Amino acid sequence: MTKQSIFGRISALVRANLNSLLDSAEDPQKMIDQLVRDYTNSIAEAEAAIAETIGNLRLLERDYAEDVETANEWGTKAVAASRKADQLRGSGNSADADKFDALAKVALQRQISAENEAKEAAPTIAAQNEVVDKLKAGLEGMKQKLEQLKTKRSELVARAKVAEAQNRVADAVKSVDILDPTSELGRFEDKIRRQEALAQGKQELAASSLDAQFTELENFEVVTEVEARLAALKGGPAPQALEQ
Repeated sequence: MTKQSIFGRISALVRANLNSLLDSAEDPQKMIDQLVRDYTNSIAEAEAAIAETIGNLRLLERDYAEDVETANEWGTKAVAASRKADQLRGSGNSADADKFDALAKVALQRQISAENEAKEAAPTIAAQNEVVDKLKAGLEGMKQKLEQLKTKRSELVARAKVAEAQNRVADAVKSVDILDPTSELGRFEDKIRRQEALAQGKQELAASSLDAQFTELENFEVVTEVEARLAALKGGPAPQALEQ
């Protein structure tokens, strides 16, 4: 995967609106699990790409340093050859002086070549450093997003467990609702109420029967008294009371 595509993916993932994604998901927990996997894989790929980019950058920096060092070395050689030529020319040895001047020119050409290579590499190194900084910042942003996802997942799991527990409690309460006429307790209560009503009815019926007996007894006593008085009027014996 190229640096450009890695950088593009990092930017997209860092800019992703997690809340919006979760709000539109049918199953937020599954969405989070998938996002965690995506972010984890992308972070691994980004780390590999950044490590490779940094490695290439360090190679460029070493090459640059070598070019600078080479340019300095050729510059030193050019100075030495030029001075030697001046010494020989001062002593009247023009032929050898020309040879050393020629060597000085070769050294200067090598110096210029090394300097040019270093100059050409400098912008590339600066650009690569900028890319590495952006990749590192993006990678850090992805890691932060990943932690947010993990925290969000833990929160959702906890909320799901609470909701499940609340539903179980609600179902349990509903199943023992004594006010529910369709429940076992409701039917049992109705049965007891019917039995209580039946007992009350029997009690009232028994009381009514007893009252009737006492009334009959009172009526009998009145009749007996009437018969006794009638017998007395007639001068006959009083009638005997009937045995119950």
